Amino acid sequence: RDIVLRMLDDAVAALTGRQGLDGWRALLRPSDVVGIKTNRWQYLSTTPEVESAIEQRVQDAGVRPQNIAIDDRGVLKNPVFQRATALINARPMRTHHWAGVGSLLKNYIMFSPEPSSYHDDSCADLAKLWQLPAVKGKTRLNVLVMLTPQFHGVGPHSFNPKYVWTYAGLVVGFDAVACDAVGLRMIEAKRRAFFGEDRPLAPPAKHIGLADTRHHLGTADPSKIEIVRIGYDKDSLI
Repeated sequence: RDIVLRMLDDAVAALTGRQGLDGWRALLRPSDVVGIKTNRWQYLSTTPEVESAIEQRVQDAGVRPQNIAIDDRGVLKNPVFQRATALINARPMRTHHWAGVGSLLKNYIMFSPEPSSYHDDSCADLAKLWQLPAVKGKTRLNVLVMLTPQFHGVGPHSFNPKYVWTYAGLVVGFDAVACDAVGLRMIEAKRRAFFGEDRPLAPPAKHIGLADTRHHLGTADPSKIEIVRIGYDKDSLI
């Protein structure tokens, strides 16, 4: 947890240009009601350490404990999320049977009363989730957890530790589309290294590119994304 906390602090400092708690205070106000949207898939979760570290810094920024909640599938009924003024979006990236990859964009699907309505065309229009009243304009920070991502899977909700590796990183940013695009490049690079050839995701993770070109939610073009590297870069893949 202490290492994750330090990683997050360094990332927030780089994003805001402010050191220590001043960086978090640039993101949140003491008057905010903060929902931390996590992902608690039993095989590969956001992790308790990441959840705890984010919650700690939200409190350190001055937000009262009763105005903070961490939730996944229960966000629509969670009273804190119902009155949230700010969201922090944190989830791991993994291959996904319907969307190509499970990503930050997809993490908000539980804000929809009908999640399955977003499954058409390989979940192409997941960016629409970000226009829901419970979500729109509220995300202060995105944390794509690349500690132990999954780069391959077969079948719905499949998990195989053979296809999970220790990347030991976080992708943190204001633009969820850009964070997802960077994470996707890592997944694709790992697949090339593992299989010894280009092996496209099936289905392709089209929702990330379309979030940019169709929905204008953020930037997916790698040439327009600035990556600020912190820490070691051995085996960074990008």
